[in-house]
Amino acid sequence: MTAAETKPRPRATPKAKAPPKPKAQRREETTTRILDVAEALFARDGLHGVTLKAVAKEAGVDTALLHYYFDDKNRLFSTVFGRRAEVVNRLRLDSLDQYEAEHGDAMTVRGAIDAFLRPLFVLFDNGDPAWLNYAALVAQVNNTPVWGGDTMHKHFDPVIDRFIGVLRRIAPDTPPRQIYWFYHLLSGSLTLSLAQTGRIDVLSGGLCKSSEMGAICDAMEAVFTGGFEAIRR
Repeated sequence: MTAAETKPRPRATPKAKAPPKPKAQRREETTTRILDVAEALFARDGLHGVTLKAVAKEAGVDTALLHYYFDDKNRLFSTVFGRRAEVVNRLRLDSLDQYEAEHGDAMTVRGAIDAFLRPLFVLFDNGDPAWLNYAALVAQVNNTPVWGGDTMHKHFDPVIDRFIGVLRRIAPDTPPRQIYWFYHLLSGSLTLSLAQTGRIDVLSGGLCKSSEMGAICDAMEAVFTGGFEAIRR
């Protein structure tokens, strides 16, 4: 045996443990995980098809923690729904503000529709599963009787009022009743598209796909621009 072989090997230096995360950071990460899990479950099964126990199991936490953070399922749902609504509304308000500031009295109906819709479709076109879950959730709520209208009112009316205000500036001679009917139909088409049910894929034999957000936005702009002109007459 050589001297090199009998020489003691140096011991590996143990890796230093990472310092524990601050309590506030741990809580934020846990809350985000809970909200992401709840969002996916609500989007798939609806408010009444989800239990706090199921959310807790999927998120890897105790059910008592959900009660501590959110009190009950309705509060959890409201938090989930409102979290991304703030982002969506800010994008659309900024888009409408920019469009009006740049074009003023030269605004067009199609331009206003684009400013209102395009930020949404760009956001949902990136393939992020979390945003696709939220899109499906919005579609579900907008088509739910009893409490769905109240939820949409709470979270989205300011940006809708802003959009309608732009339309009224563009077409001041159009009866308000007609503008509201126009928005009602636009909203229905929008949320059906956000649901991405795959129905159009089947009907068209694959010519159209419910995931083609850019194509849907372009088609909606063309259809609803013509529709607005028709109701003005």
